[in-house]
Amino acid sequence: MLKPPPIRPWTCAECLRHGHRRRLATAATSATATATSSAPPPLVSHQDPNLSHQDTTLRQIFDSQPFWKEFSTKQHHPSRKPVGLFQNRYLTRPEGFEHFASITLAKCKRIVTKVLAYDTPEQYKSIAKDLDRLSDLLCRVIDLCDFVRSTHPDRNIQAAATQAYAQMFEYMNVLNTTTGLNDQLKTALSLPEVVASWSEEEVTVANILARDFAKSAIDLSETDRQTFVDLSNDIAEIGPEFVDQMVAKTPLLKLPSSKLKGMDPLVVRQLTRWGSVSLPAIGMPASLALRTVEDADTRREIYMANRTSARANIERLEHLLHKRAELARLSGHDSFAHMALSDKMAKSPEAVVKFLDALAADNAPRVQSEVHELLEMKKADARSGNFPGQLNAWDRDYYQHQLLSSMRSRARTPDVLSAYFSLGTVMQGLSRLFHRLYGIRLVPKEAAPGETWNNDVRRLDVIDDREGHVAVIYCDLFERAGKSPNPAHFTLRCSRRILPDELEEAEALRNATGGLFDTAQEAATDGLAVNKSLRDNNELYQLPTIALICDFAIPQGNATKRPALLTFREVQTLFHEMGHALHSICGRTALQNVSGTRCATDFAELPSVLMEHFASAPEVLALYARHWETDKPLDASRVAERVNLDTRSQGTETEAQILLAMLDQSYHSKLPLSSGFDSTRTYHDVWGKYSSLPEPAGTSWQGFFGHLFGYGATYYSYLFDRAIAGKIWKDVFKRGEMGAVDPEAGHRFRDEVLRHGGGRDGWHCVAGVLRDETGLLAEGGGEAMGMVGQWGVKD
Repeated sequence: MLKPPPIRPWTCAECLRHGHRRRLATAATSATATATSSAPPPLVSHQDPNLSHQDTTLRQIFDSQPFWKEFSTKQHHPSRKPVGLFQNRYLTRPEGFEHFASITLAKCKRIVTKVLAYDTPEQYKSIAKDLDRLSDLLCRVIDLCDFVRSTHPDRNIQAAATQAYAQMFEYMNVLNTTTGLNDQLKTALSLPEVVASWSEEEVTVANILARDFAKSAIDLSETDRQTFVDLSNDIAEIGPEFVDQMVAKTPLLKLPSSKLKGMDPLVVRQLTRWGSVSLPAIGMPASLALRTVEDADTRREIYMANRTSARANIERLEHLLHKRAELARLSGHDSFAHMALSDKMAKSPEAVVKFLDALAADNAPRVQSEVHELLEMKKADARSGNFPGQLNAWDRDYYQHQLLSSMRSRARTPDVLSAYFSLGTVMQGLSRLFHRLYGIRLVPKEAAPGETWNNDVRRLDVIDDREGHVAVIYCDLFERAGKSPNPAHFTLRCSRRILPDELEEAEALRNATGGLFDTAQEAATDGLAVNKSLRDNNELYQLPTIALICDFAIPQGNATKRPALLTFREVQTLFHEMGHALHSICGRTALQNVSGTRCATDFAELPSVLMEHFASAPEVLALYARHWETDKPLDASRVAERVNLDTRSQGTETEAQILLAMLDQSYHSKLPLSSGFDSTRTYHDVWGKYSSLPEPAGTSWQGFFGHLFGYGATYYSYLFDRAIAGKIWKDVFKRGEMGAVDPEAGHRFRDEVLRHGGGRDGWHCVAGVLRDETGLLAEGGGEAMGMVGQWGVKD
């Protein structure tokens, strides 16, 4: 099925915990799967004046508004003609989106006509590349337009992008029901001489496309295929409704203000009318109340309302789960989980449960210790008359908050970490870290007129010491009116090799477009960045193009000379998002269907989760963390204290994620097809088996679990990648003398994981980077899943 990579089809638990947006972009590139291993490149000397200048400039374009204004002056000069968004030559005006879509559509139709006419083995040998290019053309329009329509401030451009998106999406749906393409691909896969001629990437892509065609029910009878389409449409309609209608059975609690003693008085006053407090059951005030209200009975009342869904949304959920189970059965799968996991590292729901059971066993002692500590606090609480020897579900947040507050009060000094984390120094630190580990740097590049969607967007070129220019990142990191407050990473274009016949086609197009492009190379790539790959005989590659979105505060008033200072949580978030970008940057695949995080969903978060470990490593902090005024280096022990606070409840947090992952598996089993299926009973069954604290009868929190729609049997993925990342951090990056900045460790991770994208089985990547000699990891399956669970989640 020729589908574009959806912009982050699921949200990782870390992104959710840090307040990330629902959809984060899939990343885009890796080096060719057939490239040979080589020694890590020697690092360019930091005495190089040009490198030193670039390093300083990188900090200043983010930390100094006057410097940025001067740096970007040419971008806004009235005498310079606009080059188009992202240097896409079609996109200099709103009408260009229609032109872009029409030209691309014509290219797609020529490929389809050519593929449908194949009838010799020699012709079939090119089908994997042809269909990959077809997918790439669709993605070029759909991904870029999807980003523009949700981000660009100009409504006319939004509308034009939306229209182009709809036009290409409609055509993509037509292709997905074109049985001729599926038949031709099957024929190619059935010819041994054809398959033998393919590279490893081509074999992988052909099998991916064949699986996707099968998942779209193209092999079913016409009647069954129509049923499949109807079920898919129902799911697509019910799912968003379920997510959008998450409300409590009792949306508003009426409480006397005296019952809320301990809660922030300012918040209480804001909620008070005529002497009575109206507390929403869901949201920040309710969460704050559960952490701070002293009266246990009041907390219990709030907890029950906070965890009890409206019946209508529970019915939507059960309807959704039933439709998914029917869809799986129609497709020949035992359950929706079996259907969803068939192309993941886990392969089966049984393997997922094996992983979660092993992880729960590893995590149990830590949870028990944390619960015991909270219970001791409750016993010492003179105000508590509510079963002092028992910790209830509504007690956990309250006593956890008390514990952390007492620890903060005992800290040596107030939290002043932000002064050491100006945005410019953090970006500088990321560049220095990447250079030491992977031989790549972030280099500021003046954007051309019309290239960005806002004057505050910074363009960074990613430069590899050996390969040269390998990626483009557009950084839109400052807050502004109307902008989403949630961090996000988008891939606007994937890596892919440009074939010679495309350049011939592009030359004809260049002549037909009246001087829109100066060269055939520009016409072949719509004007976006390209480079030749030294790994691939100087073949021409389109470069991954990435947009990084954050919402960091800009100093106002008397503080305007101060740079944007990040909290440590924001530093972790930026490292996480750059981990997604890193997967795009550190390699280029010849085929875009296997580039970057276009890999198994339960492997896609590994680079970003691993990057979070670097954020607090003393060796990494030493690269950049300095006071914005005095230039004094940060004492790394301050960060260690902060991390210690953040991980005090790690066992409890891990248990919560295990519970949700188990519930996700239960809901996507055969259960929804049974006549007596009750999602609330299943919810309480899971909590009863895996929770360290009993869930009170009467709750039905599953109606708030919106990610059941987006994850669909893959919610375990973030825990899975956290366990793998922790193991790699410990065994690869923390084992050498240089620790987290060891180039040997960086080369090993890049060579075994990053460069492969989806072109290599994830288990082989893990086994390779960990140098597993048992053979169990490379085999994958239930035993390997259980092994990963035994590693545990330990930050």
